[in-house]
Amino acid sequence: MSETTANDSAAAGPVPSRPERAATGESIGAVVYFSSASENTARFVAGCRLEDEGIDVYRIPLRPREPLLNVRKPYVLMVPTYGGGSARKAVPMQVKRFLNDPANRRFIRGVIASGNTNFGDAFCAAGDIIAAKCRVPFLYYFELLGTPEDREKVRQGVPDFFRRLKREHATVPAPHAATPADATARTLQPTHTATTGEKDD
Repeated sequence: MSETTANDSAAAGPVPSRPERAATGESIGAVVYFSSASENTARFVAGCRLEDEGIDVYRIPLRPREPLLNVRKPYVLMVPTYGGGSARKAVPMQVKRFLNDPANRRFIRGVIASGNTNFGDAFCAAGDIIAAKCRVPFLYYFELLGTPEDREKVRQGVPDFFRRLKREHATVPAPHAATPADATARTLQPTHTATTGEKDD
């Protein structure tokens, strides 16, 4: 490889990661999610079958030794709330590391969070924190494993969200997403339904 080619490759940055589940047909957007070893969020995402609706699905690695995730297309972030009720510990460290990469952060367009009502005021606090820091809308929240109704709303709502962004010409990458954060304007119409599951994800 020539010195020029090597320099050009370095300047281009990391190669975009492949999705865990690629969209069937044309991709209209992506969901990036994190799930701990309990796999609660992973099971919720699998149940939504977003790939059938034109959504690429990416998973943030759980363990430090795994390759870093590099996403270079507009996405909605789905994250469980940690911390046992402490808002300061609500966002998983792996999610912080993913978002601390400016190249990843510039493509976030919205956030969905899960949580435990036992956390009180910190219920789904990870969504509030990320929405505020990244200046994107908090689209939806659900408790623990979610319900069939939650999965159907996310399955329908996420593709609708990306189609709306496309109509509004808001999918062009920018330092911040075009839509300001508003934790009360959760456009997928969230529900507070108690389900069984573990305290965190």
